[in-house]
Amino acid sequence: MRMTTNPFNLSGKTALVTGADTGLGQGMALALAEAGANIVGVSIVSMDETAKLIEKTGQKFHGIQANLISQEPIDGIIAETLKHGPRIDILVNNAGIIRRNDAIDFSEQDWDDVININLKTVFFLSQAVARNMMADGKGGKIINIASMLSYQGGIRVPSYTASKSGVAGLTKLMANEWASKSINVNAIAPGYMATNNTQALRQDEARSSEILGRIPAARWGKPSDLGGAVVFLASAASDYVQGITLPVDGGWLAR
Repeated sequence: MRMTTNPFNLSGKTALVTGADTGLGQGMALALAEAGANIVGVSIVSMDETAKLIEKTGQKFHGIQANLISQEPIDGIIAETLKHGPRIDILVNNAGIIRRNDAIDFSEQDWDDVININLKTVFFLSQAVARNMMADGKGGKIINIASMLSYQGGIRVPSYTASKSGVAGLTKLMANEWASKSINVNAIAPGYMATNNTQALRQDEARSSEILGRIPAARWGKPSDLGGAVVFLASAASDYVQGITLPVDGGWLAR
C-alpha cells in the first residue's frame, strides 16, 4: 500500500496569532494547535483561557501581552517568539478593533486607532515575519483577517471599512512580492460572527433580524467555523494558493 502524507498536518510548526485572547483569534489558534502547531499568542490582555484550551491539545502555548496600536512592540514580539521555536512558520494577523459612528461625525482619533491596528500593524508585523521566513529560505504562511466589509461599504464604520478593504489589497500586494520566496499570503473574510465586535449588532433586534435574514445558513458564525479555512491556508495543502480572500460567511455574499 502506498503511504501518503497529510498535507494539513502542522506538526513541528510555530504559529504566531495576534488577538488570540478570545473570539476568532482564540478559535483559529485552537484549530492550528489541533492540527499540530505550537502557538504564540499576542494580545493586549492575558490569554489564560486560550492557554488552557491549547495545552489540552498537547501543544505548547506562549502568550505575549502587547498593544498593537503602535509598531513599537514588533521587534520584541519577533524576538520572544523565536525563543519558543526555531522560526516563525505561520502568522495570523487577527488583532483588530472597530469604532462605530455616523461618517459625518466620525473623529480623527477613531480613524487613526482603527487604521493603526487593523492595517498599519498588519503590514509591518508581516514585514518583520517575512524577513524571518526569508532568512533561511524555507518560506511560510501569512494569513490576514479581512471582512465582509472588504467587499461592501457597510454603515457607521468608516475606518473599519477602509482598513478591511486595505487588508484585501495588501494581501494581494504581499503575495505578488513574496510568492517567489515561498511565502504564501492570503486572507480570510469572516461573515457575521458571534464575537465581541458584533455584540452591539446582535443586541439590536431589528439589525440582527436583518442580518440573519440575508444569511442562507440562518445563523451567526462561530469562531470554530474558521478552523478549516485557517488550517488550509497555514498548511502545505495551500502551497499554490496566493493572494486570495476566502469568505467564510454562511453564504452572505452569495445572497
